[in-house]
Amino acid sequence: MNEPSTIGRVRPLRRAAPWFVAGLLLATIGLPAAAGAFGHVPGAPEVGHARPMTMTNVTLNMTDTPRFAPQFVSAPAGTTARFHLVNQGAFPHTFTLLAQPGVRLNSSWTPGEIDHYFAVNGSLANVSVAAGSQANATVAFNASTAFDSFEFVSMTPYQFQAGMFGLVNLTTTAPGLTGSENTTDSYAFVPAILSASSAHYPFNLDVLVTNLGDLSHTFTLVGQTNVTLTPASYPAYLLQNPPIANANVPGGPGSTVWANFTVPGPGIYQYFCTVSGHFQNGMTGFLYVGVPPPPLPAPPSTAIIEGWVLIGSGVLLGIGVLAAAASAYIGRFPPQARGSSEHH
Repeated sequence: MNEPSTIGRVRPLRRAAPWFVAGLLLATIGLPAAAGAFGHVPGAPEVGHARPMTMTNVTLNMTDTPRFAPQFVSAPAGTTARFHLVNQGAFPHTFTLLAQPGVRLNSSWTPGEIDHYFAVNGSLANVSVAAGSQANATVAFNASTAFDSFEFVSMTPYQFQAGMFGLVNLTTTAPGLTGSENTTDSYAFVPAILSASSAHYPFNLDVLVTNLGDLSHTFTLVGQTNVTLTPASYPAYLLQNPPIANANVPGGPGSTVWANFTVPGPGIYQYFCTVSGHFQNGMTGFLYVGVPPPPLPAPPSTAIIEGWVLIGSGVLLGIGVLAAAASAYIGRFPPQARGSSEHH
């Protein structure tokens, strides 16, 4: 006599359920990983938008009163101003433009104190004009100085004290000027790759260089494209080819300086620090103008995942848990025997 058969055929759904659950659980892990692998790789920062070279012409008459006429002139920020200086008198005069906006010299200062001020602080222009002569002074005003005022004076003794001074008032900001670079005590520019683009050449470009450390540096930019210098070759090269920018970055965290220069055309321009030992330790970078910069390496993975990735992973994980529970529940009940056969 044969016993009734209680072992049925395994259902395909029960056989596939563990693999289905495993696939869902793997997907909850793989989705965030894939999202990180295919994230956007950052490009080189755009240091500035190109703008056509613009020129503002200003005529200043110098008189023996002594006065500048007109005494107050204006120019758009972000442009280059050309001051045409006409000495209408019988005495020499100077056109000396302060380097710092918003500063007014004290008319009670002696000529020696005036000379000392400019020796310490410098000037944007300092042109002497002989009696009956004419001269020109060209000054590039950074767009960041919009609505600022720069004082100009005559340094001929006692002319400033007698009233020979004036103001250049900057009225508007030229469009498209943004840019920054940082220097560090680890002998590095951060970032070391900058980019800019233009539909017109030449164009003005201004970069605000901020010191993040204590050491002083320079931001020195060569004027020729596709030239790669080394610490050994740059001194001789600069003697033959002066840089188009050479800004001294003061020491101390937070110290800033504007590097204002004219870009002659598209290409790759190298910049570096000329302070002894800094270039030798790797302090250099490249400005890509009108050409695509190389892609930057992807940043290391972090725990910050986009919201849609977390939501998708949570949904998949929930489905997997439910499927696992259903599979376990179904597995508790063996399939019912379809029939039994007995022989008497």
